[in-house]
Amino acid sequence: MDFASIRIITDDIDRLTAFYEEVTGTTAARPAPVFAEIRTSSALLAIGSTATVAMLGDRAPQPGRNDSVIVEFLVEDVDAEFERLRSSLDTVVLEPTTMPWGNRSALFRDPDGTLVNLFSRPAG
Repeated sequence: MDFASIRIITDDIDRLTAFYEEVTGTTAARPAPVFAEIRTSSALLAIGSTATVAMLGDRAPQPGRNDSVIVEFLVEDVDAEFERLRSSLDTVVLEPTTMPWGNRSALFRDPDGTLVNLFSRPAG
């Protein structure tokens, strides 16, 4: 079994895709108007319209309700990446900070409210 991706369901696929394209500096593949994929060298972030899960009825994921997942990106320089993105961020949760375990992190929310963490590991 291979881990394939994390998929975020949204009411506004264009807005959310553009946000993650800016965060990652990667252009999303759009195999269908209701679906996008942002592939990095180590992971795949899928973004799907609510239409992609409509057949689940009342058991379908609801956009903007995530409060248990953090989308994380390993970067070389948290401070530089945060500054690059700052003007695009509506909700900053944590300015660049060195965590007690040594990682440097900056946390913010995407347009649908999902928590995003940019982090770097301590030089070692």
